[in-house]
Amino acid sequence: MARHGREHTIPPTQVNFRANVYALKEAGCTHILATTACGSLQQEIGRGDFVIVDQFIDFTRHRKVSFFEKFEPGQMKHTPMAEPFSRELREVLINTCESLNLKHHKKGTVITIEGPRFSTKAESKMFKMWGADVINMSVAPEAILANEAGIPYAVVAMSTDYDCWKEDEEPVSWEEILKVFGENVEKVKKLLLHSIEKVK
Repeated sequence: MARHGREHTIPPTQVNFRANVYALKEAGCTHILATTACGSLQQEIGRGDFVIVDQFIDFTRHRKVSFFEKFEPGQMKHTPMAEPFSRELREVLINTCESLNLKHHKKGTVITIEGPRFSTKAESKMFKMWGADVINMSVAPEAILANEAGIPYAVVAMSTDYDCWKEDEEPVSWEEILKVFGENVEKVKKLLLHSIEKVK
């Protein structure tokens, strides 16, 4: 499923994450393996590296991030989110990265911002201070909703840039993201195809 549409015509804030996850559940989807381009907030996470994230920080403000509009009497639902990503799926992705000799990081915290604009330098440095390792515009709502729907969820984050915290690098641009993603898209496909075979 292309969350932004096949031609990438839907801006991040306008993506109907609830409809996407609900449609997957209705179709009988048992696991979600997602991909995302992201900016690196750490020196050691280079362009083209994969990060199998294990935590998120939700910095969005304008999105529907729950299926629950209201609670029926006696049916309150508060979904645990301490470990928002499936450990089993993450292990599959990590093991597959290792077997395919793909440069990867076994864990990391992703911060999801609203978009479609990129961060200011002040924001980028703040996110880095908070302990975030990568930054993107989509993971947090998906992870929350997948957990509410009871679908195991994991994501492969591909670093395409250094956001704008590095003084010795040009700030992130859409053109740079497309360039790096294009150079690595076959690796992503290979990782997913080999991982799917191992999902139980």
